[in-house]
Amino acid sequence: MSLSRRTKAVAAVAGAAAIALLATGCSAGDSSSSGGSGDKVELTVTTFGTMGYDDLYAQYEADHPNITIKPTNIDTGDNAKTDWQTKAAAGAGLPDVQAVEEGWLSAVMQVSDQFTDLKDYGADEIKDRWVDWKLAQATDKDGRIIGYGSDIGPEGLCYNRTAFEAAGLPTDREEVATLFGGDDATWDKYFEVGQQYKAATGKAFYDQSGFLWNAMVNQQPEGYYTKDGELNVEGNKDLEKLWTTLSSATESGLSANQTAWDWGKGKAFTDQTFATFVCPGWMLGVVKGQVTAAGGDASTGWDFANVFPGGAANWGGSFLTVPTQSKHPKEAAELAAYLTDAKSQATAFGVAGTFPSVTAAQTDPAVTGTNELSTFFNDAPIGEILAQRADGVVAQYKGPDDSVIQSQVFGPAIQQIDSGKADGAAAWDNALELLNQLVVNK
Repeated sequence: MSLSRRTKAVAAVAGAAAIALLATGCSAGDSSSSGGSGDKVELTVTTFGTMGYDDLYAQYEADHPNITIKPTNIDTGDNAKTDWQTKAAAGAGLPDVQAVEEGWLSAVMQVSDQFTDLKDYGADEIKDRWVDWKLAQATDKDGRIIGYGSDIGPEGLCYNRTAFEAAGLPTDREEVATLFGGDDATWDKYFEVGQQYKAATGKAFYDQSGFLWNAMVNQQPEGYYTKDGELNVEGNKDLEKLWTTLSSATESGLSANQTAWDWGKGKAFTDQTFATFVCPGWMLGVVKGQVTAAGGDASTGWDFANVFPGGAANWGGSFLTVPTQSKHPKEAAELAAYLTDAKSQATAFGVAGTFPSVTAAQTDPAVTGTNELSTFFNDAPIGEILAQRADGVVAQYKGPDDSVIQSQVFGPAIQQIDSGKADGAAAWDNALELLNQLVVNK
């Protein structure tokens, strides 16, 4: 999402058509029945980004000898959206299990009849697994449950201890949280600390402006759309004020003008090109992956603090769906239920930092204790921190073109201010012009 979760580019919303399949009931919680007839079943799964499922696939195949899983992982959420739209429009080619990102869930809901109602396979029996708002997001206007929630995206602040030490700033994560204002942290304070850092080191404070803008928007009661589904950008004084605050900080040199999802092949994470990074849970896995890709390890100094400018924010969170194109809806629904149960979500968290949407998993020792990610982040109690960061998060309504607005409308405007090609006011006007060209109020 150049700006939304794990994406780079978005195609315009395509039309979709699919063939409805008849389904017979079976408990989603009874995965032991998968392949019970003795027939060999191959299940295709399409995910994106870093979801932490590889070991879970292997375990599921071991427990279900008649099931073979053929996974495909697409690099970004927006590219996964384009893949879904193309195959849905063609009426063929969709997987048995399709991961859907929160930013384009509303577009999915417009064609929810092209997805299996998981109630036909026992969703009602397991619906209490999830936090209420996560389940509600995947329930269409007719009461059909079309997706099982995987993760949610409460945000904390990643920071580089080595870089902070060089600037004379505190490095202990509790002191860092206090530095930014603790429970009263604001964006103004964040940028104030950024100016202190830049004055001491001459370096940028954050990687690029897009992720900050994404967080600012997600913190609002209503984002690019109102709760009633109306566009909410032009004339939105709250968003315009936040844009002015962000663009002023960027124009002062706090942005490293990095390319999102690249970061110089990870090198910017290892050479102190920037010192702070906004981190929903799943982004922790991205940071570790980038550092590793650039030849670094835990000694590069990244840590995770229980603080976030502007208060609680949620960025992303995915769902596993079963398109009606699937020839094996029962087995697909059972696999989706397995991948999103408490044990599986706790396992995925330890690998990818995907914070569980299942309430029981949020207190699992695999989440709250030591794991691969917590060790990388200087033994930070990342599960405990994310649980506290989730307090106060409210799901924001995402309209059908939400990801288009993020990537194709504000994406270019962000690049303009980061590169110095336009000031904040001009970039805002350019964004509104693109908005009127690309998005129709529905």
